[in-house]
Amino acid sequence: MSEGDSWLWATLVLLGAYHGINPGMGWLFAVALGMQERNRRSVWRALPPLAVGHGLAIGAVVALAGLAQWVLPLGTLKIGVAVILAAFGLHRLVRHWHPRGSGMLVGFGDLTIWSFLMASAHGAGFMLLPFLFQLSPHGEHAEVHLAAGAAAGAGTGLAAVLIHTAGYLLVTGLAAWIIYTKLGVAILRKAWLNLDLLWALVLLATAALTLVL
Repeated sequence: MSEGDSWLWATLVLLGAYHGINPGMGWLFAVALGMQERNRRSVWRALPPLAVGHGLAIGAVVALAGLAQWVLPLGTLKIGVAVILAAFGLHRLVRHWHPRGSGMLVGFGDLTIWSFLMASAHGAGFMLLPFLFQLSPHGEHAEVHLAAGAAAGAGTGLAAVLIHTAGYLLVTGLAAWIIYTKLGVAILRKAWLNLDLLWALVLLATAALTLVL
């Protein structure tokens, strides 16, 4: 990893932290599970499947982008990603949608699927792609390489997913533990931030950033 790429890796970690601080992405579920079962261990038990589901959602987007590089030049991929990000952002501005039907399911598989659906519904994976584009090789044929692609690029894509997910898990766990043990969910009624609006604005900003990076 070159010194010039350090800020990109740091950004991937910060994006994971940003995803983790959103109650709709997992920590509120972990807190609710702990309160329902009246057991601190239930909070910790919810974290691994939440992280796995989030990582799978991110990895699926990165893998699809890596496959797309075989048929699309980098410039075209950037436009496509920008359009998808903008669509997610506009969708969240006009309609707040969350996957339904799972209820308070507590199995590892249920939590993993729930987290996967939530991350996918929020368009979380697409937020990483502009920065992965910058980690791709820059050479004569740079337009056909994506950091999440095959061969050497696959290793970079996997590392990006793992680093991002680690940032997500750290902040999700910290938020869940602080809320459960110190503050309680009542704090959300007193100091609520409209994270749906913030998320939509970040998606739109990332769409614009994709085109200029």
